[in-house]
Amino acid sequence: MSKVDEFEELRPLLFSIAYRILGSVGEAEDAVHEAWLRYDASPTRPTSVKAFLSTTVTRIAIDVLRLARVRREEYVGPWLPEPLLADPYADPARAAELADSVSMAALLLLERLSPLERAVFVLREVFGFGFDEVADAVGRSEAACRQLAVRARRHMRDGRPRFEAERKERDELAARFFDALSEGDIAGLQELLAADVTMVGDGGGKTPQLARAVAGAAQVARLLAAVVPMMARIDVTFEPHEVNGQPGAVFRDQAGRVLNTLVLDIAEGRVQAIRSVLNPDKLGHLGPVADAWAVHHALKRARRPGD
Repeated sequence: MSKVDEFEELRPLLFSIAYRILGSVGEAEDAVHEAWLRYDASPTRPTSVKAFLSTTVTRIAIDVLRLARVRREEYVGPWLPEPLLADPYADPARAAELADSVSMAALLLLERLSPLERAVFVLREVFGFGFDEVADAVGRSEAACRQLAVRARRHMRDGRPRFEAERKERDELAARFFDALSEGDIAGLQELLAADVTMVGDGGGKTPQLARAVAGAAQVARLLAAVVPMMARIDVTFEPHEVNGQPGAVFRDQAGRVLNTLVLDIAEGRVQAIRSVLNPDKLGHLGPVADAWAVHHALKRARRPGD
């Protein structure tokens, strides 16, 4: 098998590792490309191509994450991971771990970990690498990696809700939510929301303040029921779509360009959080991006009496 073929076979795994460490599609793709360049330039064939490339992409991702953390401290407004509509890597033996680890909620919890803790957790807990492989990848002893894994597991466990929804229950609740959203049904929406639900938008300072955070079932339901039907008046549409392994939707302007993504965090029989990515810099991998300001101005015109 040629180097190119070996690399392409492993590309989905490498991207999935890098994305979980970085929370960014673009940065993950760049890390995978850099791993290929280093592999292609290597004068010798490694004993294990998978181990070599996994180690390489992990170390690149750790370095990128350390730099990214400085930028994220200066980020305007709430920061959310870049939305991922489909994880390219599949492993039936670890399907549950893979799906859980790519959710917005999990990626935000991973943000609380140090870069090393995050890398160790991703390699060990998500992808099932042995501690010897993890140690080689992050350049630490096995004992140190075991300690990092314990700390990371504790942080992740403490931040998760006690009762997460089964997939069927989750999808049925999401379908009811999007039906109520389409109809502007305040009561129907409020019934599905947790009392302390939060709605957060990531606009990065580049979109209108539709991205402000809102808390409480009544407030969130009223805002959604007011805004979404009004958006329909200017031909903004949404299509339910799995986002980061969770129920969500992609909103598009009248030309079909991506306006934002929305994802639901469902647990204990209610929607616990709604997260929307509006920052155009985080949507380009999904296709042509809408002009959020143009949509905002069209909404203002649609609200005027007599329009």
